[in-house]
Amino acid sequence: MKIDGSCHCGALAYEAEIDPEKVGVCHCVDCQILSGGAFRTGATAPEGAFKITHGTAKIYVKDTDAGGRREMGFCGDCGTHIYSAPPGDARKQYRVRVATARQRDQLPPTRQIWMRSAQTWLTDLAGLPGEAKQSPAAVSD
Repeated sequence: MKIDGSCHCGALAYEAEIDPEKVGVCHCVDCQILSGGAFRTGATAPEGAFKITHGTAKIYVKDTDAGGRREMGFCGDCGTHIYSAPPGDARKQYRVRVATARQRDQLPPTRQIWMRSAQTWLTDLAGLPGEAKQSPAAVSD
């Protein structure tokens, strides 16, 4: 499936070809911290199937919970994470951040990893009261 997307400010954009059957949720602590949320959702794009079409990604190399290293490609202006990949000249397999894709509503996750780090309260979200959008009064909450 062809997808395209960008960072929040639009300074960094991409195109990718991904397998929608391999969209996954990662609950590792690194993904929680780097996303600012309880998990991160990614889709795999093999080497040659991911291309930055606008801008230049800023790179941060991190040590992973699994003992490897990953390049984290993000916008140097707004900070939006776009992808992760093996560092250096290694064969690239990009993990594209699904939330940055224009087609994100067509990419439901099919698997989860690092369940031992998952936040236990995630299963209770469906029962919480909800609103279609944030009210102006709630902005200061």
